[in-house]
Amino acid sequence: MAAQAQQETALDPARDSVRDREIGVEQEHLDRVYRRLEEKIHEAEFLMHDAAQRGHVGTPGALAERDAQVFRAGVHLNRLNNEFEDFLFGRIDLLPGKDGKKGPDGAYTAVEPAEGAVRPDNTADIAETLHIGRIGVLDEEYAPLVIDWRAPAAAPFYRSTPVDPGRVVRRRVIRSKGRRVLGVEDDLMRPELTAFLDGHALPVIGDGALMAALGQARSHTMRDIVASIQAEQDLVIRAPAASVTYVEGGPGTGKTAVALHRAAYLLYQDRRRYAGGILIVSPTPLLVAYTEGVLPSLGEEGQVAIRAIGSLVDGAEATLYDSPSVARAKGSYRMLKVLRKAARGALEPNDSPQRLRVVTFGRRLELQAEELGHIRRTALGGTAPVNLLRPRARKLLLDALWERSGAAGRHADPELAAELRSSFDEDVTSEDDFIAFLDAWWPELTPRTVLAAMADERRLGRWARRILNPGEVRKVARSLRRDGHSVHDIALLDELQAILGVPARPRKKRELDPLDQLTGLEELMPVREETQRERAERLAQERVEYAHVIVDEAQDLTPMQWRMVGRRGRHATWTVVGDPAQSSWSDPDEAAEARDEALGTRPRRRFRLTVNYRNPAEIAELASKVLALAMPGSASPTAVRSTGVEPRFVTTHKEHVVTADAEHGPEVREDLGRTVREEAARLLERVDGTVGVVVAMNRREEARRWLAGLGDRVVALGSLEAKGLEYDATVVVSPAEIADESPAGLRVLYVALTRATQQLTIVSGARDEPDAAGVPDLLRD
Repeated sequence: MAAQAQQETALDPARDSVRDREIGVEQEHLDRVYRRLEEKIHEAEFLMHDAAQRGHVGTPGALAERDAQVFRAGVHLNRLNNEFEDFLFGRIDLLPGKDGKKGPDGAYTAVEPAEGAVRPDNTADIAETLHIGRIGVLDEEYAPLVIDWRAPAAAPFYRSTPVDPGRVVRRRVIRSKGRRVLGVEDDLMRPELTAFLDGHALPVIGDGALMAALGQARSHTMRDIVASIQAEQDLVIRAPAASVTYVEGGPGTGKTAVALHRAAYLLYQDRRRYAGGILIVSPTPLLVAYTEGVLPSLGEEGQVAIRAIGSLVDGAEATLYDSPSVARAKGSYRMLKVLRKAARGALEPNDSPQRLRVVTFGRRLELQAEELGHIRRTALGGTAPVNLLRPRARKLLLDALWERSGAAGRHADPELAAELRSSFDEDVTSEDDFIAFLDAWWPELTPRTVLAAMADERRLGRWARRILNPGEVRKVARSLRRDGHSVHDIALLDELQAILGVPARPRKKRELDPLDQLTGLEELMPVREETQRERAERLAQERVEYAHVIVDEAQDLTPMQWRMVGRRGRHATWTVVGDPAQSSWSDPDEAAEARDEALGTRPRRRFRLTVNYRNPAEIAELASKVLALAMPGSASPTAVRSTGVEPRFVTTHKEHVVTADAEHGPEVREDLGRTVREEAARLLERVDGTVGVVVAMNRREEARRWLAGLGDRVVALGSLEAKGLEYDATVVVSPAEIADESPAGLRVLYVALTRATQQLTIVSGARDEPDAAGVPDLLRD
């Protein structure tokens, strides 16, 4: 990161990085919290044991007191045990307050800083640090170790913004797993301030470090720029929740972070309104990990569900990637017509029975293939989901058999005729042959069943006639034969679920709980309840619609993916974040049509973020050359800082290999892997944080092998996986390969070039046609 403290640390490899030290600080605090939790659990267990002993007195009063104390202690113990995992997620560092009053949780209640809290030289001391978690924890002297996120003292964690910071100087998000702190990420509410904690300058990690470097710059111009960043972001965060808030901005403008802080702000401002849940949709699992750090799930009702677009369908997970041509076919609106035909066509498997034969009332009745086909077409004539049409098909079969039986004219009395027909239907439907026939002739379909049928190229060709061309049919069918799903398959599964429908299930009778029979002490002993995490996961699975939907990197959603997301927000308010210049979808107009359909007629409120504080000007200027090719006339966001470090250009090492054909001399081969590994290692020595190596999608696994053994700070990722992420330094491998991947390749390359906060290296191969200085053809003036 760009903060001065981090740059100084990077010069001394023997010292731990600022990030590692800060993770260590939070780890020490978390260890202390867990020790205190263990003490409280032992206390609760002792109370339960002590209460149970009181029952030995035998008097009615002692028994009643025992039962009440056991119940209270048991509930407390249960809550402690259930909240024991992953409950600490935030911290705020505060200036002295206007008054010294403490609330019931031990934290000071002042909202605004005291006069003189900030000294004339723009320095200040941190007076109080609060950690935010799922439950409150006090130490032995009743000082707060953790503040419950619902408590008033936690409100500044959600409500503070740089325009209205209150007492907050630094807001820190803590990412942990069990008892281990994995990472920290800071936001500065007062970046112009030099704050001290225990006599040392307050360290800042992540985007906050960039803002600190800008905010503490000496020039008034820089301070004005910081103010403009704060103002335009604050407008988004505090925008009214009604309708659709659409946020556009180029790389490095903070779109994702602003949208997530907006969600936290809205949830805390009106928790009751958003009890229906907030859904956050990210384009990749890598970005989900970042999102979970910025916006924890916040507790007992599972209000926030954070999903990658490839994880929106429960029970399915995208693990594969489609080629660009297959992705274009699967993501386009055309697939909707194909799926509707496939859902009906899949009712006729290759081994579908061609004849129905039953014996009823002593007669053998038959329906032949032609009659069965007519019945199927009649049943499918409606618009209801396919699985919900099965009862209609069953009735049509019974009608045809009844007519074939000749029993319709036996009774002139309507009551007797109705009774005979009822007996006939009951007799036929209890026949094993009829049940077996119906299951085979009109099976209950699942989305996976239909996708499996579409993997048959001949059948898909029939359903997709005049919709997909033969080449697309062949490629799509072949892709569906793989073991696993792509991100585009997930949208198809969701669409098929809507087309097929879920048949109503008979309710199961509630089994008698043995605990219902207990009385006395056993009745009051609390049974293990589900944890908040378990409850949140269960509610997220049960929930199919949300009160607010946030779509991150919205420009990448295909029409079919917009339909999938739209089904989850039919009655929701929306925050849509995107940048057309970064779109990896080849037909933005088609996607915009699908987006407008998903958002409905709700009014739009548009904001644009204009300041790029992620990329140094040197990197932003290089990326703008690709933007000019990808989207002529588009304006890049303004980069507001300079590091003086120009992007580095490197050509691939070449080696001479002696082949059997010695007549023509040794063969010259490129050693791309060695070159990339050397450049990644070089950057690891020059930056304190992470190094991202971005390659074309078909080189992802290869790149991971190149970088094996370099450590956790270096990450290999495909071009489509880089969206929304940032690294201290980036190696972009073969721009020409990335640009040629798809019709949107130049926009994808623009994204890859804008991931670095400090240094950028471009590695060129022969396809890049580098000049003498190693600059590839795409990046030359």
